[in-house]
Amino acid sequence: MYAVVRTGGKQYRVSPGDTIDVEKLPLEVGDTIELDEVLLVANGGKAKVGQPLVEGARVKATVTRQAKGPKLIIFKYRPSKRYRRKIGHRQHYTRLRIDEIVA
Repeated sequence: MYAVVRTGGKQYRVSPGDTIDVEKLPLEVGDTIELDEVLLVANGGKAKVGQPLVEGARVKATVTRQAKGPKLIIFKYRPSKRYRRKIGHRQHYTRLRIDEIVA
């Protein structure tokens, strides 16, 4: 069984036991969350596609970690103007463990 959920403007294909990194959510480690924006639920050969969401479907998950992603370097450069800017960025993520899919 798997589902496609939407959170943080992105879509994720999840199954029970999976771990995914999503955009930062305002939760503590150990908290549970219900993702109710379920776009598709598939069980075996049968799939239920929402228009746009599947009625009554939700995914239960547990927060396992609040972390930062890898550092990205942003370098701006203008050759003949002596303009150089080097900036680093690390995106904040929330790691979720998928516990259950309720269809």
